[in-house]
Amino acid sequence: MLKSTAAIIFLGLSAVTMANAKTIVAHRGASAYLPEHTLEAKALAYAMGVDYLEQDLAMTKDDHLVVVHDHFLDRVSDVAAKFPDRARKDGRYYVIDFTLAEIKSLNFTEGFEIKDGKMVAGYKGRFPLMQSAFKIHTLEEEIEFIQGLNKTMGKNVGIYVETKAPWFHKQEGKDISKATLEVLKKYGYTTKDSNCIFQTFDYPDLKYVKTQLMPQMGIDLRTVILITTNPTETYELKDGKWESFDYKYLIDPANMAEIAQYADGMGPDYNLLFDVEKSSKGHIVVNDFVRNAHNNGMIVHPYTIRKDRLPDYVVNVDELYDAVLYKADADGVFTDFPDLGVKFVESKEK
Repeated sequence: MLKSTAAIIFLGLSAVTMANAKTIVAHRGASAYLPEHTLEAKALAYAMGVDYLEQDLAMTKDDHLVVVHDHFLDRVSDVAAKFPDRARKDGRYYVIDFTLAEIKSLNFTEGFEIKDGKMVAGYKGRFPLMQSAFKIHTLEEEIEFIQGLNKTMGKNVGIYVETKAPWFHKQEGKDISKATLEVLKKYGYTTKDSNCIFQTFDYPDLKYVKTQLMPQMGIDLRTVILITTNPTETYELKDGKWESFDYKYLIDPANMAEIAQYADGMGPDYNLLFDVEKSSKGHIVVNDFVRNAHNNGMIVHPYTIRKDRLPDYVVNVDELYDAVLYKADADGVFTDFPDLGVKFVESKEK
Protein backbone atom coordinates (compact mmCIF):
# COMPACT_ATOMS: atom_id res chain seq x y z
CA MET A 1 0.00 0.00 0.00
CA LEU A 2 1.29 3.43 -0.92
CA LYS A 3 1.83 5.51 2.18
CA SER A 4 -0.12 8.73 2.58
CA THR A 5 3.01 10.86 2.98
CA ALA A 6 4.02 9.89 -0.56
CA ALA A 7 0.49 9.72 -1.92
CA ILE A 8 -0.90 13.10 -0.87
CA ILE A 9 0.85 16.39 -1.47
CA PHE A 10 -0.77 19.40 0.11
CA LEU A 11 -0.10 22.71 -1.67
CA GLY A 12 -1.29 25.75 0.26
CA LEU A 13 -5.03 25.37 0.72
CA SER A 14 -5.36 22.68 -1.93
CA ALA A 15 -4.76 18.96 -1.81
CA VAL A 16 -3.69 16.90 -4.79
CA THR A 17 -4.41 13.19 -4.55
CA MET A 18 -2.34 10.78 -6.61
CA ALA A 19 -4.22 7.99 -8.35
CA ASN A 20 -4.78 4.66 -6.62
CA ALA A 21 -3.54 5.84 -3.22
CA LYS A 22 -5.95 5.34 -0.34
CA THR A 23 -5.29 6.21 3.29
CA ILE A 24 -6.31 3.90 6.13
CA VAL A 25 -6.84 5.59 9.48
CA ALA A 26 -7.08 3.42 12.59
CA HIS A 27 -10.24 4.72 14.29
CA ARG A 28 -9.38 4.91 18.00
CA GLY A 29 -6.65 2.37 17.21
CA ALA A 30 -7.52 -1.24 16.37
CA SER A 31 -10.74 -0.65 18.28
CA ALA A 32 -12.52 -3.73 16.96
CA TYR A 33 -9.99 -5.92 18.73
CA LEU A 34 -8.90 -4.06 21.89
CA PRO A 35 -10.54 -1.33 23.99
CA GLU A 36 -10.54 1.94 22.06
CA HIS A 37 -7.77 4.50 22.45
CA THR A 38 -5.63 2.33 24.70
CA LEU A 39 -1.94 2.17 23.84
CA GLU A 40 -2.45 -1.54 23.29
CA ALA A 41 -5.03 -0.78 20.59
CA LYS A 42 -2.66 1.73 18.99
CA ALA A 43 0.23 -0.75 18.98
CA LEU A 44 -1.91 -3.41 17.31
CA ALA A 45 -3.13 -0.96 14.66
CA TYR A 46 0.44 0.18 14.06
CA ALA A 47 1.49 -3.42 13.43
CA MET A 48 -1.39 -3.80 10.97
CA GLY A 49 0.26 -1.28 8.64
CA VAL A 50 -2.01 1.75 8.90
CA ASP A 51 -1.14 5.21 7.63
CA TYR A 52 -2.52 7.15 10.62
CA LEU A 53 -3.54 6.54 14.22
CA GLU A 54 -6.37 8.69 15.56
CA GLN A 55 -6.28 10.60 18.88
CA ASP A 56 -9.52 12.02 20.30
CA LEU A 57 -8.80 14.55 23.05
CA ALA A 58 -10.51 15.95 26.12
CA MET A 59 -9.10 18.16 28.89
CA THR A 60 -8.83 17.29 32.57
CA LYS A 61 -9.58 19.55 35.51
CA ASP A 62 -5.84 20.24 35.83
CA ASP A 63 -5.41 21.04 32.12
CA HIS A 64 -3.95 17.81 30.75
CA LEU A 65 -5.00 16.43 27.37
CA VAL A 66 -6.10 12.81 27.60
CA VAL A 67 -6.83 10.47 24.71
CA VAL A 68 -10.47 9.46 25.05
CA HIS A 69 -13.34 9.51 22.58
CA ASP A 70 -15.99 11.17 24.73
CA HIS A 71 -15.61 14.20 26.94
CA PHE A 72 -17.12 12.02 29.67
CA LEU A 73 -15.78 8.83 31.22
CA ASP A 74 -18.69 6.57 32.12
CA ARG A 75 -19.00 4.71 28.78
CA VAL A 76 -15.50 3.23 28.93
CA SER A 77 -14.43 3.07 32.57
CA ASP A 78 -15.34 2.19 36.15
CA VAL A 79 -15.64 5.86 37.12
CA ALA A 80 -19.19 5.44 38.46
CA ALA A 81 -18.00 2.76 40.89
CA LYS A 82 -14.90 4.63 42.05
CA PHE A 83 -16.34 8.15 42.14
CA PRO A 84 -20.12 7.63 42.59
CA ASP A 85 -20.78 11.19 43.74
CA ARG A 86 -19.05 12.97 40.86
CA ALA A 87 -21.70 12.75 38.15
CA ARG A 88 -23.33 15.92 36.86
CA LYS A 89 -27.10 16.40 36.75
CA ASP A 90 -27.29 14.56 33.43
CA GLY A 91 -25.74 11.48 35.02
CA ARG A 92 -22.48 11.71 33.07
CA TYR A 93 -18.98 11.82 34.56
CA TYR A 94 -17.09 14.50 32.64
CA VAL A 95 -13.35 14.35 32.00
CA ILE A 96 -13.09 18.02 32.87
CA ASP A 97 -14.27 17.36 36.45
CA PHE A 98 -11.36 15.00 37.22
CA THR A 99 -7.63 15.45 37.63
CA LEU A 100 -5.22 13.41 35.57
CA ALA A 101 -4.23 11.42 38.65
CA GLU A 102 -7.87 10.54 39.31
CA ILE A 103 -8.42 9.49 35.71
CA LYS A 104 -5.28 7.35 35.72
CA SER A 105 -6.70 5.50 38.73
CA LEU A 106 -9.59 4.25 36.60
CA ASN A 107 -9.79 0.97 34.72
CA PHE A 108 -10.72 1.34 31.07
CA THR A 109 -12.67 -1.18 29.06
CA GLU A 110 -14.65 -1.82 25.90
CA GLY A 111 -17.52 0.64 25.43
CA PHE A 112 -20.75 -0.23 27.23
CA GLU A 113 -24.07 1.06 28.46
CA ILE A 114 -26.13 0.22 31.51
CA LYS A 115 -29.35 -1.73 30.91
CA ASP A 116 -31.47 -2.96 33.80
CA GLY A 117 -28.57 -2.23 36.12
CA LYS A 118 -26.10 -4.33 34.14
CA MET A 119 -23.19 -3.46 31.85
CA VAL A 120 -23.99 -4.31 28.24
CA ALA A 121 -21.26 -4.14 25.59
CA GLY A 122 -21.86 -1.83 22.65
CA TYR A 123 -20.46 -4.50 20.32
CA LYS A 124 -21.08 -8.04 21.55
CA GLY A 125 -18.23 -9.70 19.66
CA ARG A 126 -15.47 -7.38 20.83
CA PHE A 127 -13.04 -7.52 23.74
CA PRO A 128 -14.72 -8.71 26.98
CA LEU A 129 -15.83 -6.01 29.40
CA MET A 130 -13.52 -5.26 32.33
CA GLN A 131 -11.10 -8.00 31.38
CA SER A 132 -7.34 -7.46 31.64
CA ALA A 133 -5.99 -4.04 32.69
CA PHE A 134 -6.18 -0.95 30.50
CA LYS A 135 -5.44 2.67 31.42
CA ILE A 136 -5.96 6.10 29.92
CA HIS A 137 -2.96 8.17 28.83
CA THR A 138 -2.08 11.70 27.77
CA LEU A 139 -1.52 13.06 24.28
CA GLU A 140 2.17 13.50 25.10
CA GLU A 141 2.45 9.86 26.13
CA GLU A 142 0.81 8.66 22.92
CA ILE A 143 2.94 10.86 20.68
CA GLU A 144 6.11 9.61 22.37
CA PHE A 145 4.84 6.04 21.96
CA ILE A 146 4.17 6.48 18.23
CA GLN A 147 7.37 8.40 17.56
CA GLY A 148 9.26 5.69 19.43
CA LEU A 149 7.69 2.99 17.27
CA ASN A 150 8.48 5.00 14.15
CA LYS A 151 12.12 5.06 15.20
CA THR A 152 12.42 1.38 16.08
CA MET A 153 10.30 0.14 13.16
CA GLY A 154 11.73 2.50 10.55
CA LYS A 155 8.29 3.81 9.59
CA ASN A 156 6.51 7.16 9.56
CA VAL A 157 3.00 6.47 10.77
CA GLY A 158 1.11 9.71 11.28
CA ILE A 159 -1.17 11.06 13.98
CA TYR A 160 -4.73 12.23 13.32
CA VAL A 161 -5.73 14.50 16.20
CA GLU A 162 -9.32 15.44 17.03
CA THR A 163 -10.37 17.98 19.64
CA LYS A 164 -13.60 16.82 21.25
CA ALA A 165 -16.29 19.44 21.77
CA PRO A 166 -14.21 22.65 21.79
CA TRP A 167 -17.48 24.51 22.37
CA PHE A 168 -18.01 22.59 25.63
CA HIS A 169 -14.47 23.27 26.80
CA LYS A 170 -14.98 26.97 26.07
CA GLN A 171 -18.11 26.94 28.21
CA GLU A 172 -15.92 25.49 30.98
CA GLY A 173 -13.24 28.15 30.52
CA LYS A 174 -10.69 26.00 28.67
CA ASP A 175 -9.17 26.35 25.20
CA ILE A 176 -8.61 22.75 24.14
CA SER A 177 -7.47 23.71 20.64
CA LYS A 178 -4.72 26.02 21.90
CA ALA A 179 -3.53 23.36 24.36
CA THR A 180 -3.50 20.74 21.59
CA LEU A 181 -1.51 22.89 19.19
CA GLU A 182 1.02 23.66 21.92
CA VAL A 183 1.66 19.93 22.42
CA LEU A 184 1.86 19.26 18.70
CA LYS A 185 4.39 22.07 18.26
CA LYS A 186 6.43 20.71 21.18
CA TYR A 187 6.79 17.40 19.36
CA GLY A 188 7.68 18.88 15.98
CA TYR A 189 4.33 18.93 14.19
CA THR A 190 4.37 22.44 12.77
CA THR A 191 3.87 22.40 8.98
CA LYS A 192 1.70 20.81 6.32
CA ASP A 193 4.60 18.45 5.67
CA SER A 194 4.34 17.16 9.24
CA ASN A 195 2.73 13.73 9.40
CA CYS A 196 -0.15 15.14 11.43
CA ILE A 197 -3.73 16.10 10.64
CA PHE A 198 -5.87 18.25 12.95
CA GLN A 199 -9.61 17.63 12.81
CA THR A 200 -12.75 18.73 14.60
CA PHE A 201 -16.54 18.72 14.30
CA ASP A 202 -16.55 22.33 15.50
CA TYR A 203 -16.44 24.50 12.37
CA PRO A 204 -16.51 27.85 14.22
CA ASP A 205 -13.55 26.66 16.28
CA LEU A 206 -11.70 25.44 13.18
CA LYS A 207 -11.95 28.95 11.74
CA TYR A 208 -10.50 30.27 15.00
CA VAL A 209 -7.69 27.72 14.81
CA LYS A 210 -6.79 28.62 11.22
CA THR A 211 -7.13 32.39 11.40
CA GLN A 212 -5.84 33.07 14.93
CA LEU A 213 -4.15 30.23 16.79
CA MET A 214 -1.97 28.75 14.06
CA PRO A 215 -0.68 32.12 12.78
CA GLN A 216 0.02 33.28 16.34
CA MET A 217 1.94 30.09 17.09
CA GLY A 218 3.85 30.01 13.81
CA ILE A 219 2.45 26.68 12.68
CA ASP A 220 0.33 25.59 9.72
CA LEU A 221 -0.95 22.03 10.00
CA ARG A 222 -3.30 20.22 7.65
CA THR A 223 -6.89 20.43 8.85
CA VAL A 224 -10.08 18.43 8.33
CA ILE A 225 -13.63 19.44 9.17
CA LEU A 226 -15.78 16.56 10.38
CA ILE A 227 -19.39 16.42 9.22
CA THR A 228 -22.38 14.72 10.79
CA THR A 229 -26.16 14.88 10.69
CA ASN A 230 -26.33 14.93 14.51
CA PRO A 231 -27.72 18.34 15.54
CA THR A 232 -26.26 18.07 19.07
CA GLU A 233 -22.66 17.42 18.01
CA THR A 234 -21.58 21.07 17.99
CA TYR A 235 -22.89 24.35 19.35
CA GLU A 236 -21.86 27.86 18.37
CA LEU A 237 -22.16 31.14 20.23
CA LYS A 238 -24.63 33.49 18.54
CA ASP A 239 -25.73 36.76 20.11
CA GLY A 240 -24.63 35.53 23.50
CA LYS A 241 -26.49 32.20 23.23
CA TRP A 242 -25.18 28.72 22.45
CA GLU A 243 -27.10 27.32 19.48
CA SER A 244 -26.84 24.01 17.65
CA PHE A 245 -24.56 24.25 14.60
CA ASP A 246 -26.30 23.53 11.28
CA TYR A 247 -24.17 20.98 9.41
CA LYS A 248 -26.23 21.49 6.27
CA TYR A 249 -23.97 24.48 5.66
CA LEU A 250 -20.94 22.19 5.27
CA ILE A 251 -22.72 19.84 2.87
CA ASP A 252 -23.93 22.55 0.49
CA PRO A 253 -21.62 22.66 -2.58
CA ALA A 254 -22.09 26.41 -2.76
CA ASN A 255 -20.15 26.79 0.50
CA MET A 256 -17.22 24.49 -0.22
CA ALA A 257 -14.95 27.17 -1.64
CA GLU A 258 -15.34 29.12 1.60
CA ILE A 259 -14.83 25.99 3.71
CA ALA A 260 -11.62 25.21 1.80
CA GLN A 261 -10.12 28.41 3.20
CA TYR A 262 -10.00 26.69 6.59
CA ALA A 263 -10.01 22.96 5.82
CA ASP A 264 -7.66 20.88 3.68
CA GLY A 265 -10.13 18.05 3.86
CA MET A 266 -13.60 16.91 4.86
CA GLY A 267 -14.50 14.02 7.15
CA PRO A 268 -18.14 13.08 6.58
CA ASP A 269 -20.20 10.18 7.87
CA TYR A 270 -19.73 7.78 4.94
CA ASN A 271 -23.50 7.66 4.35
CA LEU A 272 -23.24 11.26 3.12
CA LEU A 273 -21.35 9.96 0.06
CA PHE A 274 -24.38 8.04 -1.19
CA ASP A 275 -28.05 8.44 -1.97
CA VAL A 276 -28.99 6.08 0.84
CA GLU A 277 -32.69 5.95 -0.03
CA LYS A 278 -31.95 4.82 -3.59
CA SER A 279 -29.08 2.48 -2.65
CA SER A 280 -29.57 -1.23 -2.06
CA LYS A 281 -27.51 -4.41 -2.12
CA GLY A 282 -25.90 -4.65 -5.55
CA HIS A 283 -26.98 -1.11 -6.43
CA ILE A 284 -25.11 1.65 -4.60
CA VAL A 285 -25.88 5.17 -5.77
CA VAL A 286 -22.99 7.62 -5.34
CA ASN A 287 -23.69 11.34 -5.04
CA ASP A 288 -21.45 14.33 -5.82
CA PHE A 289 -20.03 14.92 -2.33
CA VAL A 290 -16.49 13.72 -3.07
CA ARG A 291 -16.40 15.34 -6.50
CA ASN A 292 -17.48 18.67 -5.04
CA ALA A 293 -14.83 18.48 -2.32
CA HIS A 294 -12.12 17.54 -4.82
CA ASN A 295 -13.18 20.38 -7.12
CA ASN A 296 -12.49 22.73 -4.23
CA GLY A 297 -9.06 21.26 -3.45
CA MET A 298 -10.10 19.19 -0.42
CA ILE A 299 -9.51 15.52 0.30
CA VAL A 300 -12.24 13.33 1.83
CA HIS A 301 -11.68 10.90 4.72
CA PRO A 302 -15.10 9.49 5.79
CA TYR A 303 -15.83 7.64 9.04
CA THR A 304 -16.30 4.84 10.28
CA ILE A 305 -16.23 1.42 8.62
CA ARG A 306 -17.16 -1.39 11.02
CA LYS A 307 -17.51 -5.02 10.00
CA ASP A 308 -19.91 -5.58 12.88
CA ARG A 309 -22.22 -2.68 12.00
CA LEU A 310 -22.80 -2.53 8.25
CA PRO A 311 -25.39 -0.42 6.39
CA ASP A 312 -28.29 -2.17 4.66
CA TYR A 313 -26.95 -1.46 1.18
CA VAL A 314 -23.87 -3.73 1.41
CA VAL A 315 -23.43 -7.45 1.97
CA ASN A 316 -20.00 -7.41 3.63
CA VAL A 317 -17.25 -5.10 4.78
CA ASP A 318 -15.24 -5.37 1.54
CA GLU A 319 -18.22 -4.02 -0.37
CA LEU A 320 -18.30 -1.04 1.98
CA TYR A 321 -14.56 -0.38 1.61
CA ASP A 322 -15.03 -0.59 -2.17
CA ALA A 323 -18.06 1.70 -2.15
CA VAL A 324 -16.39 4.39 -0.04
CA LEU A 325 -12.85 4.30 -1.43
CA TYR A 326 -13.37 3.39 -5.07
CA LYS A 327 -16.98 3.91 -6.15
CA ALA A 328 -17.30 7.20 -4.27
CA ASP A 329 -13.54 7.86 -4.68
CA ALA A 330 -12.83 9.00 -1.12
CA ASP A 331 -9.13 9.52 -0.45
CA GLY A 332 -9.11 7.44 2.71
CA VAL A 333 -11.32 6.13 5.48
CA PHE A 334 -11.51 5.65 9.24
CA THR A 335 -12.10 2.07 10.32
CA ASP A 336 -12.33 0.02 13.52
CA PHE A 337 -10.92 -2.90 11.50
CA PRO A 338 -7.68 -1.44 10.12
CA ASP A 339 -6.26 -4.83 9.15
CA LEU A 340 -9.20 -5.45 6.83
CA GLY A 341 -8.87 -1.97 5.35
CA VAL A 342 -5.16 -2.35 4.70
CA LYS A 343 -5.71 -5.79 3.17
CA PHE A 344 -8.50 -4.56 0.90
CA VAL A 345 -6.57 -1.57 -0.39
CA GLU A 346 -3.50 -3.71 -1.03
CA SER A 347 -5.64 -6.15 -3.05
CA LYS A 348 -7.06 -3.32 -5.15
CA GLU A 349 -3.72 -1.65 -5.82
CA LYS A 350 -1.70 -4.69 -6.93
